Amino acid sequence: MVRLAVWPPGASMQAPSLDQHPFAARFGVDDATIRRVLAEAMGRGADFADCYFETSAHHSLSLEDGLVHHASSVAQRGLGVRAVRGQQTGYAFTEDLSLEAMLRAAQTAAAIACGTTNHVDPQRIELRSTPAYYDPATSWGDVPVLDKLPLVESVEKMARGMDPAVQKVSVSWVDSDEHVLVATSEGIAYTDRRPMAGIRLLVTAVKDGESQTGSHSLYRRADLAYFTPERLETMCRECIDRTMLLFDARTPPAGEMPVVLAAGASGILLHEAIGHGLEADFNRKGVSIYADMVGRKVAPDFVTVVDDGTIDGERGALNIDDEGNETERTVLIEDGVLRGYLHDRISATQYGVAPTGSGRRQSFRHVPMPRMRCTYMENGTHSYDEMIASIDRGIVCETFTNGQVNIGAGDFTFFVKNGWMVEQGKITHPIRNVNIIGNGPEALRDITMAADDAKLDSGGWTCGKNGQGVPVSQGIPSVLVSRLVVGG
Repeated sequence: MVRLAVWPPGASMQAPSLDQHPFAARFGVDDATIRRVLAEAMGRGADFADCYFETSAHHSLSLEDGLVHHASSVAQRGLGVRAVRGQQTGYAFTEDLSLEAMLRAAQTAAAIACGTTNHVDPQRIELRSTPAYYDPATSWGDVPVLDKLPLVESVEKMARGMDPAVQKVSVSWVDSDEHVLVATSEGIAYTDRRPMAGIRLLVTAVKDGESQTGSHSLYRRADLAYFTPERLETMCRECIDRTMLLFDARTPPAGEMPVVLAAGASGILLHEAIGHGLEADFNRKGVSIYADMVGRKVAPDFVTVVDDGTIDGERGALNIDDEGNETERTVLIEDGVLRGYLHDRISATQYGVAPTGSGRRQSFRHVPMPRMRCTYMENGTHSYDEMIASIDRGIVCETFTNGQVNIGAGDFTFFVKNGWMVEQGKITHPIRNVNIIGNGPEALRDITMAADDAKLDSGGWTCGKNGQGVPVSQGIPSVLVSRLVVGG
């Protein structure tokens, strides 16, 4: 269910004026000031301009072997001004929110995107309501570190108590609150408060002189109440179990063979080897292999791939994107057919379509571009057991540590941390230290089964592109790819 964020609480659904909103006071601006900055950004013939105000506070805490190892708080505030004319984009930012500094930033952006277009400056900034896919009651800025420390200590204690082989435990906690205000030359403004919190567990176990390490994490756009003892215990148990399996794991034989990508974390392949190729800027520039394939068959009939910014509380969820567009559930591949791309404002204009709410940036210092949010494949019609029974010799991949992808062609290499050997239709033993090598578009076409066990991974995934990192989610059901190269 979509909720609308309304200020103040209990007010009618009619949006307040910008001058009344606490976000305006947070940045020390008002309607007249923002209109003046936008007019300056448009002053040399831009077609469009926007202001992206951001203030954020990030807190972190880490525990190693029962002792507090690190604690920090970092705050930042600033403005990014963008001027757009056709394919020209001028961008400048400032950490100084005085009127003089903001006007200088606007003038710099305007000087890059200039022309002869006549424009009408907005007479008023209309503040619009936005959906609320996350709306925790408590701001992280109001939670003292002494309220977080017991939670971190409980995870350390749980992990140590789950197996005597565990010798070293590190637990790290991060949380943040970001407040953004986006105002455009069309006279529209949006606000969003973006919470984020996460905990990561890293363990080292020793058995018969051999050591193995493992990690697991839990991230959410939520407050402290989300991190219940039950969720934390599940995180610890999965981390310890996967680590202990490594002692009995072997390196599988190399060669081309069927590969099952297990539900959840295997979504990293979908994200990296396929999702990036469906971002509109790569297609507009002709870099992606999918540049001329809209409307064409790219996968079996049972494959549907979605990028969704509207999943309550997910790490990749957004109420609005970083251009002020509401996010949505964007179907990229439907029943095996490529339906479209992820668009920001610029690519949408060039393709003649509506933005998909995918314009994202790392901070006010960065220009927005098309980015993924929560990327996943929907359930198929097969079962996990059916996949395993169909394999004479192959592997199951469960967790991954790193990889490399060629965005244009989709060629990839991923390192599998945990997995299983499959022989004559049965899982026989755990595997480790193995790479899988393939091509994303080919692997998509070579999927022969997709199970009904789709899930999003809860890890703290951050997507990197053009030097910018943004939080994302990803997921997949268990899928069987008929052939990938398996190597040590």
